[in-house]
Amino acid sequence: MSSKTGEQNQNHLAFQLSYPSREKPFDFDVNACFPNNGVTAILGESGSGKTTLLRCIAGLEKSARGHLQIGQTTWLSEQVNVPTHKREIGYVFQDARLFEHLSVRDNLAFALKRSHEKVTRAFHEEVIHALGIEELLTRSPDKLSGGEKQRVAMARALLIKPKLLLMDEPLASLDETRKQEILPYLSALQCISKVPILYVSHSSDEVCKLANHLLVINNGKLATSGPINEVLSSTELPSNYVSEASTILDCHVLERKEKWQLIKVGFDHSYLWLEDKGQELGQQLKVRLLASDLSISLDPAPQSTMLNRLAGRINSIQRDSSSASVLVKIDVGNKELVARVTRKSIDDLFLMVGMPVFLQVKSVAILV
Repeated sequence: MSSKTGEQNQNHLAFQLSYPSREKPFDFDVNACFPNNGVTAILGESGSGKTTLLRCIAGLEKSARGHLQIGQTTWLSEQVNVPTHKREIGYVFQDARLFEHLSVRDNLAFALKRSHEKVTRAFHEEVIHALGIEELLTRSPDKLSGGEKQRVAMARALLIKPKLLLMDEPLASLDETRKQEILPYLSALQCISKVPILYVSHSSDEVCKLANHLLVINNGKLATSGPINEVLSSTELPSNYVSEASTILDCHVLERKEKWQLIKVGFDHSYLWLEDKGQELGQQLKVRLLASDLSISLDPAPQSTMLNRLAGRINSIQRDSSSASVLVKIDVGNKELVARVTRKSIDDLFLMVGMPVFLQVKSVAILV
């Protein structure tokens, strides 16, 4: 386990929580910390304990035991158990849970009354604008789409001025089109909230688009945690997420080739060719390279239909005694990319740490 509990300091929020469950085949027991800024995703399969963790943090599970500290404030210990209404949290559920008898404006006004500190008019307007709900203020919840309801629910949670924002699979009830519509608003949420966000999901793609830190929960226990690139390139991922091993890169658009309908994006003096989807020159993009979509070659220019080849040097080969494949980490400039290849390939090519190699990239997923 790489829970990094040694990092529990003023820059991190820490918890050690246990919850005896009568409904699940396991007892929940998690000890971890996460940064006091940005989005920390909690990833795990359905029933793994993700929502239980949020409910324990929110004080909704009365049988929860352990220690929970947010900044310098202790919410749970042997001596202290701060009630939910005093924990200064904003909570966005899978369903929006708006008051159906109130307009959007009045739903937001209800949040203002419960705010933990005075909400300025400027902040109120910033939240409404950032989440694009100006035209929804006079409507009742039954006149909103699922995506619109969730945007209002996010605005309501922010207007409470919480110290911690909890989001429990807010996109789970939406179809794929609505999910893609709301993702930009979730990104905007980070810019205006200025508080740490715990975001529960079972979708690795969703997590990669939003989070900079990751906790992976498996059967009520913490499997691994840390910066998202470290976690997704780790051999400590539970077996159900092994196929998700990957590298996330921050790139920018360098040029466009209209005759090929491709764009060239750069990262750390290297580049990739991607499908042109109308991105602007200079635009920042986040892309994901699945480890299973990278292959390793000793030939700098093989005859191949693969557009993307990157020169690098092997810095580690991580073997798993129970698997036919291994994770190979390759330094490309100052970036570390991870490829999953078979043990046989390692032996056939005599791959070793320190060896110069060439990565061939089968496909690239554009995240944002």
